[in-house]
Amino acid sequence: MPLGSKIKVLVVDDSALVRQTLSEVLSEDPAIEVIGKAGDPFAAAKIMEEIAPDVITLDVEMPRMDGLTFLRKIMSQHPIPVVICSTLTEHGSETLMRALDYGAVEIIQKPKLGTRQFLEESKIRIRDAVKAAASVKLRKLTRPMEVSPKLSADAVLPGVRLNAPSQLQTTEKIVLVGASTGGTEALRIFLEAMPQDCPAIAIVQHMPEHFTTAFAKRLDTICSINVREAANNDTMLRGQALIAPGNKHMLVKRSGARYYVEVRDGPLVRRHRPSVDVLFRSGARYAGKNAVGVIMTGMGDDGAHGLLEMKQAGAFTVAQDEASSVVFGMPGEAIKLGAAYKVLSLERIAHEVVRFCSSS
Repeated sequence: MPLGSKIKVLVVDDSALVRQTLSEVLSEDPAIEVIGKAGDPFAAAKIMEEIAPDVITLDVEMPRMDGLTFLRKIMSQHPIPVVICSTLTEHGSETLMRALDYGAVEIIQKPKLGTRQFLEESKIRIRDAVKAAASVKLRKLTRPMEVSPKLSADAVLPGVRLNAPSQLQTTEKIVLVGASTGGTEALRIFLEAMPQDCPAIAIVQHMPEHFTTAFAKRLDTICSINVREAANNDTMLRGQALIAPGNKHMLVKRSGARYYVEVRDGPLVRRHRPSVDVLFRSGARYAGKNAVGVIMTGMGDDGAHGLLEMKQAGAFTVAQDEASSVVFGMPGEAIKLGAAYKVLSLERIAHEVVRFCSSS
């Protein structure tokens, strides 16, 4: 994409109201241009004959041809980054999981009428999803957009006092992981490589609500460790990974020798909920040197400052390298801050985490 040019987006949805709403939301961003709106895949194909979009937003349930079939055709014939924009329900989560398997970059919830806060958060998420999708193809955005001020983890949890007396007496290690765009595949590779007796793991993957349950269930069927969506007050156990529920922040806390998670509401932090920064800050505060922090592929900078706080609190920290990242945003920002002790390829991260936890 030439320097200064806009991200060209094609909106595909059978609802005229949704097409109009999405177009308005995206067009308000000076880095994005909506080049067309289509009510079904056939109409979309005609538009694509005239002009090639950089990103497509696509509904799943449409007349004449469903979104998954269209997605497979796009990826097999002329790959273009696709953002699935759907009415997300727990019942339809498996369908959306297949969309990721077929090559979709992101999954977001359709904008809908609601409170002003909900509408504003929807705008942020939709625009960021489109930009992340464009980055998967282009490796970096040529024209970053200033949206609204990004809240830090201070909005959920006060900062760590590095000179505060340590209350940590347990030697049990825990692993905290953050990921976004490209993270569903990265997490699969990471968790599949984990042995059954691995340290307890807590994960924030940027995902909408209802979707994390199906994602956790799928990982649980293919990994030797137990994987499930976290619930408030769940104990962190060896051989288990807890994934933050979509649209909820997740923190790790400690009671005696027991680590557990707290799932709570709160504002968007670094434009996300759940936020990696919130998870990492809680790890710095309540686990310190007993924690390992891992930041993986993803757009933006969520998690970068939190990883630095973990490192400053004595934790071992790892960032995924650029070559193996789908989008080198989050790990790249962490590396710039000096937050990572090691920068590793995706395939090496699990082994290094296990080795460190076993030797320390």
